[in-house]
Amino acid sequence: MAKAVVDLLSTENPVLKAYLFWSAVLVLKMLFMSLLTAMQRFRTKTFANPEDLPSKKLKVKFDDPDVERVRRAHRNDLENILPFFAAGFLYCLINPEPWIAINLFRLVAVARIAHTLVYAVVVIPQPARALAFFFGLLPTAYMAVRVVLFCL
Repeated sequence: MAKAVVDLLSTENPVLKAYLFWSAVLVLKMLFMSLLTAMQRFRTKTFANPEDLPSKKLKVKFDDPDVERVRRAHRNDLENILPFFAAGFLYCLINPEPWIAINLFRLVAVARIAHTLVYAVVVIPQPARALAFFFGLLPTAYMAVRVVLFCL
């Protein structure tokens, strides 16, 4: 039994290796969101703290629609990527079929990147954002359900 867990947690395991890769891609994507927020703040001269104001002529401002759009996209990442990290890791531990697992991880990552692109970078009308959201949510939910069923 212990050896089986060690094998699942080995970087020789293609499922774990794919999970690590796509999780790292999503970490980089979320870090990019912080930079995108900062870029929007400087572009629109919208700063939330007095010490951040580059000029005494500017005032603290909280309601710029472009900054808030990026912040909402970032918050949506936190609400969806963090559960993927947990569900994906647990899914790796139940020894899933590699082809299915690898493509689920890939689908979540591509969907989250697409979600940011259509929500915060190049705004595209619905259903683009909803499709990207659900193509990330459904695989994560599937993995979590598979783990629950495995443990029953």
